Amino acid sequence: MLNRRSFAITGVSVLAAGALGQTISYAHNHKNKDNAMNTNIDWENIKKSEWKIRLSAQEFHVMRNEGTERPFSSDLNGEKREGIFVCAACGLPLFEATTKYESGTGWPSFFKPIAGNVETRRDFKMLIPRTEYHCKRCGSHQGHVFKDGPKPTGLRYCNNGIALDFEPS
Repeated sequence: MLNRRSFAITGVSVLAAGALGQTISYAHNHKNKDNAMNTNIDWENIKKSEWKIRLSAQEFHVMRNEGTERPFSSDLNGEKREGIFVCAACGLPLFEATTKYESGTGWPSFFKPIAGNVETRRDFKMLIPRTEYHCKRCGSHQGHVFKDGPKPTGLRYCNNGIALDFEPS
């Protein structure tokens, strides 16, 4: 659900990010991440240099440097099949497809994450306090959560499509 205020804030955020050179464009073409679900990996202690090897330049920009992809650039916006959206870096399930909805913002949006799989923190990068959320397992930046979503939660988890992979049921 997009009201005038959230539309204006989203527009200002996109323009500001563009002015700062932080928006990116990409074709959703994640490389196959070997060992993505390997539970023997110590995800919290992977060094920045290793993330640069594991992730594409665009993925690294968004997931490790908290960048933003260009709106309407992700093919996951139109994904409507049953399944699970997982962290593109480590494979942790983050959202069930049943919680995805069309927000009109240009990024895949969800009203509820899978319990315990995302963590949040305050972000002041756009001068307006926002709530950033990231993958609990590997810490990869996913997006921001806003209080203008649909029922039953009233929340909008606005996700960078490049930070997600989709696994159909």
